[in-house]
Amino acid sequence: MSTVYTHMTMSLDGYIADPDDGIDELFGWYQAGDVAVPTADEGLTLRVDPDSAEVLRGFVSGTGALVCGRRLFDITDGWNDNHPVGAPVVVVTHRPPEDTKKWPRTTFAGSVEEGVARAKEIAGGKDVSIASADIARQAVDLGLVDEVQVSLVPVLLGRGIPYFAELTGAPHHFDDPVVVQGKGATHLRFRVRRAE
Repeated sequence: MSTVYTHMTMSLDGYIADPDDGIDELFGWYQAGDVAVPTADEGLTLRVDPDSAEVLRGFVSGTGALVCGRRLFDITDGWNDNHPVGAPVVVVTHRPPEDTKKWPRTTFAGSVEEGVARAKEIAGGKDVSIASADIARQAVDLGLVDEVQVSLVPVLLGRGIPYFAELTGAPHHFDDPVVVQGKGATHLRFRVRRAE
């Protein structure tokens, strides 16, 4: 059965990018070590410490589909239809691009619920990753997320794009974290605690 998780690299003050979508201050840990972690993108090999490598290998091997929003999809140009984890992408949007044939491995969905359901079908039992902050926020509020994962970077951005903002269903509760200490990032995995 698929685990639906969201993972972001985040600053200590809760931001996943600066106000201009810049990630340079956050993504340094992806090249902070000696262990090579190949991705589905032949031009991108991550070089991290051994413990971070295990975390990343889990993402690459365990993810069967990825859900994102239209904004991230546009910023990355759809990862040229080859996201680094190698999984097909489901884009949640009310306005799909005119030429969807440009991205044959990408599906477009009109709501977060539809996007997660479609991603579970595509994943075929593998995990589903939610890669956009706004989509993650909505999915948590809708009770669709099983795990929240954070790669916490030792930097304060002061302002930017928050991981979770304006949650309507808060508070949300989680089990104690699984902690993996990496070089340049501490990886935290929280299981969502379901209401009984």
